[in-house]
Amino acid sequence: MNKAELVDVVAREAGTTKKDAETIINVVMETIVKHVASGDRVTLVGFGTFEARQRQARTGRNPKTNEPLQIPAKRVAGFKVGKEFSEAVNTKRR
Repeated sequence: MNKAELVDVVAREAGTTKKDAETIINVVMETIVKHVASGDRVTLVGFGTFEARQRQARTGRNPKTNEPLQIPAKRVAGFKVGKEFSEAVNTKRR
């Protein structure tokens, strides 16, 4: 499912217009990104938790030359799936 398909489903399920559904989805995503980028953790109970994680510096290899190179430390976005989401994914379909 891509964003346009998500907008269609949300609009249909919520009984609203596609434009309103897209606006709401955009605001939710922008809010999550803004808060995680500032160092906050965003927890949606049953769905999951978004957070920024610190990745340590490490030595890697250039795949063409096989020469070692330093990969700097950086922050990356992380997501930990919630219990209800995990259970829904792991239930057997009939």
